[in-house]
Amino acid sequence: MPTPLSEQHLIYDWNECHRAAVQVNSIELVDETLRDGLQSPSVTDPTIEQKIKLIHLMVELGIAGVDLGLPASSSRALADVISLGREIVDQKLPLRPYCAARTLKSDVRAILRASDKIGKPLEAALFIGSSPIRQYAENWTLDQLLHHTEETVTYAVKQGLPVMFVTEDTTRSHPDTLRQLYSTAIECGARRICIADTTGHASPHGTQQIIAFIRQIVAESGEAVKIDWHGHRDRGLAVACSIAAVEAGVDAVHGTGLGVGERCGNTPLELLLINFRLLGYIDNDLSQLNNYCQLIASACQLPVPVNTPVVGKDAFRTATGVHAAALIKAMEKGHHWLADRVYSAVPASWVGREQGIEIGPMSGTSNVIYWLRTHGYGAESKLVEQIFRVAKHYNHTLSDEEILAIVRSAQMWV
Repeated sequence: MPTPLSEQHLIYDWNECHRAAVQVNSIELVDETLRDGLQSPSVTDPTIEQKIKLIHLMVELGIAGVDLGLPASSSRALADVISLGREIVDQKLPLRPYCAARTLKSDVRAILRASDKIGKPLEAALFIGSSPIRQYAENWTLDQLLHHTEETVTYAVKQGLPVMFVTEDTTRSHPDTLRQLYSTAIECGARRICIADTTGHASPHGTQQIIAFIRQIVAESGEAVKIDWHGHRDRGLAVACSIAAVEAGVDAVHGTGLGVGERCGNTPLELLLINFRLLGYIDNDLSQLNNYCQLIASACQLPVPVNTPVVGKDAFRTATGVHAAALIKAMEKGHHWLADRVYSAVPASWVGREQGIEIGPMSGTSNVIYWLRTHGYGAESKLVEQIFRVAKHYNHTLSDEEILAIVRSAQMWV
């Protein structure tokens, strides 16, 4: 029997070294793929069958909330919201469904129509632009924004809809504007508010600063109001900012599968799931994560880059001799835990995948021996040397077919 291993003994974690204690009681993950994600100009809107399959995978991943779309935008959007809402209700799926809407009564009425068909009130995520640059471009005044906020939130609440109030471009908005908008929304009955980093402007420090400010507004209101963080990745900081948001005390974090969304996209939900589990914020079963992302890629007709973390083709593959040798030695010790981590910060087994060893021009003989043994061939020294020598003349990692051709050629001369 292998000797039990201690993670603390084998991995010195500088991430935790002298780190201030962070109290994270519970954090909700919210999926925006079917609304914000579909704003990407490069994706195809999935069929309703694909969308239904996707929300079931969300449940398996432990995702808490889902944006079903903007029903006021088109008849198709309304029909899909109704179908998805009925699936959630009929199958008793543990998802908090909500719909996006502008701060207009007409948009709220579309959510009411969908709610009537579903038989359950859908949460209304009412959004309004708040930054000075947006106000200048649109010729909006603060008085107009406050009027729309008061009128629409009040209307939605009176109609029995729970309301999440969203300020667009929050991270570039003036504190006085945010204080007035959020305070008005809360006074009118909004019990969830969302901070939107619409242009991916925020840094982790900026994220924590604005959340501290918004939490103070909520505290002053005296109401039980939850706070969401909605990030974009224009600067490539979306995941880091989401972690900062959790540590600053938000209740929920939004993302999309594969980070799909307008421009550079939203915070990749698969990376939130992995990082939050690694940090100990959640303990979700992530075995369906790869299937979830592959469904999004297929349904949206979006290729997944091979080097995409966690779900890309190369996420757990190596063809480098030194790396492969360490991985093989770990396997030979009989410790799956060790082999899954010796050259990977993310355990492949968490997402239903395995560490892979390939053969290419950067490989060593250990790569060749491993490949032959795992494919049912003897690792005779002459065969190993021939494959190794041929591989050094290639300009790419060899496919199984190319390796088999070398094996067959060698066997002909035995």
